[in-house]
Amino acid sequence: MAKKVVASLQSAGKDFAKVIKMVKSPKTGAYTFKENIIPNNAVKEFLAKK
Repeated sequence: MAKKVVASLQSAGKDFAKVIKMVKSPKTGAYTFKENIIPNNAVKEFLAKK
């Protein structure tokens, strides 16, 4: 079953990218990571946001 799921994600996922952004918490000063799967044409907009 897992092979079918992986195969379907590979064929449909070519227009998307997994983006990981490091964000500093204003409260504690610690860094956290935000992960999103977004369309390729929206990557620059996601990384430009604060």
